[in-house]
Amino acid sequence: MMTQRIFGILLLLFLAVPVAAAAEKEKPLPKDLPPYGELKPFQAPQVTALKLSNGLTLWLAPRPGFPKVALALAVRGGMAADPLDRPGLSQLLTDTLDQGTKTRTAKQIAEEVQAAGGDLSGSAGSESIVVATSVLSSQAEAGLAVVADVVQNAAFPDSEVALAKRNAADRLQQQEADPFFLASRALAKAIFAQHPYAVTSLTQDSIAKAAAEELRSEYARRFRPDQAILVVVGDFDAAKMTATVGSLFGNWAAPPTPPVPAVEKPSSPAPHTVSFVDRPNSVQTTIALGSLGPTENSPDYAATQVANALYGGMFGSRLTLNIREDKGYTYSPGSYLSARRAAGIFQTWAPVQNDVTGATLNEIDYELNRMATTSPSPEELVRAQTYLVGNQAIDLQAQDSVARSLARLWILGLPPEELGLESERIRKVTIKDVDEAGAQYFPAARQAIVAVGVEKVVKDQLAPFNLEMKPAP
Repeated sequence: MMTQRIFGILLLLFLAVPVAAAAEKEKPLPKDLPPYGELKPFQAPQVTALKLSNGLTLWLAPRPGFPKVALALAVRGGMAADPLDRPGLSQLLTDTLDQGTKTRTAKQIAEEVQAAGGDLSGSAGSESIVVATSVLSSQAEAGLAVVADVVQNAAFPDSEVALAKRNAADRLQQQEADPFFLASRALAKAIFAQHPYAVTSLTQDSIAKAAAEELRSEYARRFRPDQAILVVVGDFDAAKMTATVGSLFGNWAAPPTPPVPAVEKPSSPAPHTVSFVDRPNSVQTTIALGSLGPTENSPDYAATQVANALYGGMFGSRLTLNIREDKGYTYSPGSYLSARRAAGIFQTWAPVQNDVTGATLNEIDYELNRMATTSPSPEELVRAQTYLVGNQAIDLQAQDSVARSLARLWILGLPPEELGLESERIRKVTIKDVDEAGAQYFPAARQAIVAVGVEKVVKDQLAPFNLEMKPAP
């Protein structure tokens, strides 16, 4: 959740110079610099949780003032639920979801949502599909009516599915020219092997084999009220909205078939090996490391968020100061902590010059092991907490961001109150907590390694590590 966004840019202005100066042992900073300003954590809206008689969960979060309403409807069953021979089918399902219903054409859907002041978007994750829009408060009922029609009556016309398949095939071809896409796909397979979380995208084979009738069948299996949540955030009257939702979604009935099963917890850790993707003539090697991390309901999740920020999750992190500011190996290294319902994921990324591929991995290993063995200073701890708390407060200013975040909490099996507790937990993290999270999740020997670049370069540069090297599956 905590990523390098607008707040990272602000912190760059205030923190990058002093931190980099300390790292390079330049003269000390002036003693009269002002202290950090008071932290202003995100103030979560009060959420009313309801459930319709058909099983649809409804979370209402009124935020009076700005005249917009954000709508997010999420259903369980994303790419982890795709058939084994159709990896990534959820993406194609999402692409065609709004391309016509029993009563509206694709054009009518787009025009009606735009007339309400928004655009309809869909996204497929590992465990869910989300349909969302943000419309004018005065047009909330009209926008909600389109969403209700799409999630209950999508038709998947043959012609629209054929067009979506062509577009998906072209898009995948473009993506496969991107080393970050190749590394991300390979890293998921390295971490999860045969587990459903290993699926991150469509394949050309699954696109070619997909048919409109198959999409209709998957839609009927996944889009059901007893496995769905509707989140409404913004300037609206709660009683009126509840009545509107009841009238638009009340007749939505769950099929008699079993719902999509929950994803099981991965049974084994990622192997400490190198998976390489040959990219002929590449002038860079994209290095990615990954391992299992805590889930968001784990007691040590907040501490691991802070540890990740210190290690590589913010501009003034240890990793950034080392391989960017001090050694100049890369322009944009970083680390990320994300959570799914059955597993968390901890990742490190660095696109580097070919001739420092091995040197970079050595420094990444050093910083990982330093997090596992060396306590942060009090100043580092405060800096990381300030970054994370401030970043969340900025990220969640927008209504649609709050709506999507609440929908995500439900998919993870967490209550809406978690949205307001995140900052509080981060602020309570101690140095001892960070030490324990570092020892648990950061040792270099826990990490699966992916390298995308010229095969010979990768093998020659990483040979001194004496790790098993194999082509990525």
